Amino acid sequence: MKSEKADLSADELRVQDVRISELESRLEFQDETIQKLNDEMVQLQNKLFTQEKQLKHLGDRLQVLVGNDDGADPNQVEPPPPHY
Repeated sequence: MKSEKADLSADELRVQDVRISELESRLEFQDETIQKLNDEMVQLQNKLFTQEKQLKHLGDRLQVLVGNDDGADPNQVEPPPPHY
């Protein structure tokens, strides 16, 4: 009887070892995935920052070219015709 209990506990230990190994493997995979996602997010944030700077620069240049500093309607490109 004692040998059966010893066998069962040895089998249980093997099952637990397998489960632990699987969990360790899954955890390692998740850590790698999280790191890859973090790296990609940093790259996207840098691209977004660059694009925001470029957009602001283009907006500033457009305001200078249009001469929008006099408070005129920004949608109006030409001044209104004179009234008689």
